[in-house]
Amino acid sequence: MAVTDPIADYLTRIRNAQIAGHRVVTIPASKTKKRMTEILYDQGYILKYKFDDEAGKGKQGEISIALKYNKGTKDPVIRKMIRVSKPGLRQYVKAEALPRVINGLGIAIVSTSKGLMTDKQARAEHIGGEVLCYVY
Repeated sequence: MAVTDPIADYLTRIRNAQIAGHRVVTIPASKTKKRMTEILYDQGYILKYKFDDEAGKGKQGEISIALKYNKGTKDPVIRKMIRVSKPGLRQYVKAEALPRVINGLGIAIVSTSKGLMTDKQARAEHIGGEVLCYVY
Protein backbone atom coordinates (compact mmCIF):
# COMPACT_ATOMS: atom_id res chain seq x y z
CA MET A 1 0.00 0.00 0.00
CA ALA A 2 1.40 3.39 -0.99
CA VAL A 3 1.41 6.07 1.68
CA THR A 4 0.80 9.57 0.32
CA ASP A 5 2.15 11.35 3.41
CA PRO A 6 4.95 9.33 5.04
CA ILE A 7 5.62 11.94 7.75
CA ALA A 8 1.98 11.93 8.88
CA ASP A 9 2.14 8.11 8.89
CA TYR A 10 5.28 8.26 11.06
CA LEU A 11 3.64 10.60 13.57
CA THR A 12 0.42 8.54 13.63
CA ARG A 13 2.26 5.27 14.28
CA ILE A 14 4.05 6.80 17.28
CA ARG A 15 0.83 8.40 18.55
CA ASN A 16 -1.13 5.12 18.24
CA ALA A 17 1.61 3.09 19.93
CA GLN A 18 1.61 5.50 22.88
CA ILE A 19 -2.19 5.35 23.22
CA ALA A 20 -1.99 1.53 23.22
CA GLY A 21 0.83 1.64 25.80
CA HIS A 22 3.43 -0.12 23.65
CA ARG A 23 7.08 0.09 24.62
CA VAL A 24 8.47 -0.24 21.07
CA VAL A 25 7.07 0.81 17.70
CA THR A 26 8.44 -0.26 14.30
CA ILE A 27 8.17 2.12 11.36
CA PRO A 28 9.27 1.80 7.69
CA ALA A 29 12.51 3.75 7.23
CA SER A 30 13.46 6.71 5.07
CA LYS A 31 16.16 9.36 5.42
CA THR A 32 13.66 11.96 6.66
CA LYS A 33 12.16 9.60 9.25
CA LYS A 34 15.64 8.60 10.45
CA ARG A 35 16.60 12.24 10.98
CA MET A 36 13.29 12.97 12.74
CA THR A 37 13.96 10.01 15.05
CA GLU A 38 17.45 11.34 15.84
CA ILE A 39 15.96 14.76 16.67
CA LEU A 40 13.33 13.20 18.97
CA TYR A 41 16.09 11.24 20.73
CA ASP A 42 18.38 14.27 21.09
CA GLN A 43 15.51 16.33 22.55
CA GLY A 44 14.65 13.58 25.08
CA TYR A 45 11.27 12.52 23.69
CA ILE A 46 12.20 8.85 23.10
CA LEU A 47 14.40 6.37 25.01
CA LYS A 48 16.34 4.74 22.16
CA TYR A 49 16.12 3.86 18.52
CA LYS A 50 17.63 1.34 16.13
CA PHE A 51 17.92 1.54 12.36
CA ASP A 52 17.61 -1.84 10.62
CA ASP A 53 18.67 -1.34 6.99
CA GLU A 54 17.56 -4.24 4.80
CA ALA A 55 18.34 -2.44 1.54
CA GLY A 56 20.42 -5.35 0.23
CA LYS A 57 17.42 -7.66 0.25
CA GLY A 58 15.22 -5.30 -1.72
CA LYS A 59 13.42 -4.12 1.39
CA GLN A 60 12.97 -0.61 2.65
CA GLY A 61 14.40 -1.08 6.15
CA GLU A 62 12.83 -0.31 9.51
CA ILE A 63 13.20 2.01 12.46
CA SER A 64 12.53 0.57 15.93
CA ILE A 65 11.74 3.27 18.49
CA ALA A 66 11.62 2.66 22.25
CA LEU A 67 8.96 5.04 23.56
CA LYS A 68 9.44 7.04 26.75
CA TYR A 69 6.86 7.25 29.54
CA ASN A 70 6.81 9.25 32.80
CA LYS A 71 7.77 7.08 35.79
CA GLY A 72 5.02 7.88 38.29
CA THR A 73 2.00 8.28 36.03
CA LYS A 74 2.90 6.06 33.03
CA ASP A 75 1.83 8.91 30.73
CA PRO A 76 3.80 9.27 27.48
CA VAL A 77 6.47 11.98 27.40
CA ILE A 78 5.20 13.14 23.99
CA ARG A 79 1.84 14.77 24.68
CA LYS A 80 1.10 15.90 21.12
CA MET A 81 2.58 15.53 17.66
CA ILE A 82 0.93 17.81 15.12
CA ARG A 83 1.62 17.72 11.37
CA VAL A 84 1.92 21.31 10.13
CA SER A 85 3.01 21.25 6.50
CA LYS A 86 0.91 18.82 4.45
CA PRO A 87 1.35 17.65 0.85
CA GLY A 88 -1.68 19.72 -0.20
CA LEU A 89 -0.59 22.87 1.65
CA ARG A 90 3.10 23.34 2.36
CA GLN A 91 4.04 25.73 5.20
CA TYR A 92 7.27 27.61 4.57
CA VAL A 93 8.59 30.24 6.97
CA LYS A 94 11.50 32.66 7.01
CA ALA A 95 14.06 32.58 9.80
CA GLU A 96 12.46 35.55 11.55
CA ALA A 97 9.01 33.89 11.53
CA LEU A 98 9.99 30.46 12.89
CA PRO A 99 7.31 29.28 15.34
CA ARG A 100 7.86 28.93 19.09
CA VAL A 101 6.01 25.83 20.27
CA ILE A 102 4.43 26.35 23.71
CA ASN A 103 6.65 29.37 24.29
CA GLY A 104 9.84 27.34 23.75
CA LEU A 105 8.90 24.24 25.77
CA GLY A 106 8.13 22.14 22.68
CA ILE A 107 9.93 21.81 19.37
CA ALA A 108 9.10 22.33 15.73
CA ILE A 109 10.93 20.11 13.26
CA VAL A 110 11.95 22.20 10.26
CA SER A 111 13.24 21.01 6.88
CA THR A 112 15.90 23.50 5.80
CA SER A 113 18.50 23.68 3.06
CA LYS A 114 20.99 22.28 5.62
CA GLY A 115 18.77 19.30 6.52
CA LEU A 116 16.19 18.63 9.21
CA MET A 117 16.63 20.49 12.50
CA THR A 118 14.66 21.94 15.39
CA ASP A 119 13.27 25.46 15.31
CA LYS A 120 15.87 26.53 17.89
CA GLN A 121 18.76 25.31 15.73
CA ALA A 122 17.29 26.93 12.62
CA ARG A 123 16.83 30.21 14.52
CA ALA A 124 20.46 30.06 15.72
CA GLU A 125 21.73 29.44 12.17
CA HIS A 126 19.26 32.02 10.81
CA ILE A 127 17.69 29.76 8.17
CA GLY A 128 14.03 29.26 7.34
CA GLY A 129 12.36 26.28 5.73
CA GLU A 130 9.33 24.01 5.75
CA VAL A 131 7.77 23.43 9.18
CA LEU A 132 7.05 19.68 9.22
CA CYS A 133 5.54 19.17 12.68
CA TYR A 134 5.23 20.32 16.28
CA VAL A 135 6.18 18.02 19.16
CA TYR A 136 5.45 18.71 22.82
